[in-house]
Amino acid sequence: MSGTNAQGLSSSQGPAPSEGLPPSPGLSSSQGPASGGGDGTRAVRAGLPEPVKHEPALPGPVFAAHYHLPGEPTGPYNYGRDENPTWTHLERAIGELEAPGEDGAETLVFASGMAAISSVLFSQLRAGDAVVLPSDGYQALPLTRAQLEAYGIEVRTAPTGGDAQLGVLDGAKLLWIETPSNPSLDVCDIRRLVEEAHARGALVAVDNTLATPLGQRPLELGADFSVASGTKQLTGHGDLLLGYVTGRDAEAMAAVRRWRKIVGAIPGPMEAWLAHRSIATLQLRVERQNANALAVAEALRDWPEELGVRYPGLPGDPSYKIASQQMRRFGCVVSFTLPTRARAERFLHALRLVDDATSFGGVRSTAERRGRWGGDAVPEGFIRMSVGAEDPDDLVADVLRALDESAQ
Repeated sequence: MSGTNAQGLSSSQGPAPSEGLPPSPGLSSSQGPASGGGDGTRAVRAGLPEPVKHEPALPGPVFAAHYHLPGEPTGPYNYGRDENPTWTHLERAIGELEAPGEDGAETLVFASGMAAISSVLFSQLRAGDAVVLPSDGYQALPLTRAQLEAYGIEVRTAPTGGDAQLGVLDGAKLLWIETPSNPSLDVCDIRRLVEEAHARGALVAVDNTLATPLGQRPLELGADFSVASGTKQLTGHGDLLLGYVTGRDAEAMAAVRRWRKIVGAIPGPMEAWLAHRSIATLQLRVERQNANALAVAEALRDWPEELGVRYPGLPGDPSYKIASQQMRRFGCVVSFTLPTRARAERFLHALRLVDDATSFGGVRSTAERRGRWGGDAVPEGFIRMSVGAEDPDDLVADVLRALDESAQ
């Protein structure tokens, strides 16, 4: 009777020891990588294995702590903390989005965005090195700073806007960029910062979470690493935690891989499979959410009160000029500021289609008063809104109604 082995290949007993998957399994020799065509085609086809008769297009998750391993351990899969076929398919898919057509680029997936961030920082830096972080970046970065300093690494910070990080770059080993920044949505010139950093001997990592690879491709702009939380818009359903690192330097990526192995910051196979499934709709979600975000931003801009609306894709926004030069899509996050904490809380309570929740990038719209967490240099009435995939007219009407009710 025919069975199905761990890689989704039908045979009577599975592959013989010498017939295991190749070092880069999941890439179809007949199809090639999904690097050609448009973003929608690439997202739908990315990372799929070569078609096998009677098998699913995307094999199910492989749950394995160990693999059959007779003889010398020379095959692609030895132990569950090191490799997994489900990761391989997902890593291939993300790589085709972040660096289409680049055979030398490598992607590694992690248990969360913070695991991916940590892997780059702690694999590339040593005691005595200096790193430049954004002072207005992801809220968990201050926690990372404390640990870096405990290891004897000098941490310098500067804002994202105005390319201010250049002012503290001399002598640094690594420059960490987050653009657009979260939650302020400032943008820096990636090409300029990369050129300056490389001229001074520094590596560059770009947090690409908010933009997604369909919004910008840091490696094409010269960066050494593109790092992101796949928890957000990449997967888009708010039902899993994931992170990844894409880079083209083999030695640097080997260090990242070693860090992942040492700390065991690996995703579960179910999460990896769900992520790959979700990527197929990325272009559809991104197009709808970006269009919705612009519609919401325009409505907020035209509201009688001055709300300090920020959205990189909004003409007139301080970030618009630079964003237009390096981004193909501008993200789903809009920010604005209400006069007081109480007004912001009334606004959030009045919303009907928008959930009061943290994080961003999901198909269901969310918003929060960002100051409730502490740590972000924002006013008490600052709102970060993640615009989802609902009908734009419904969303805009809900936001404007809640603004009106909260003013009463």
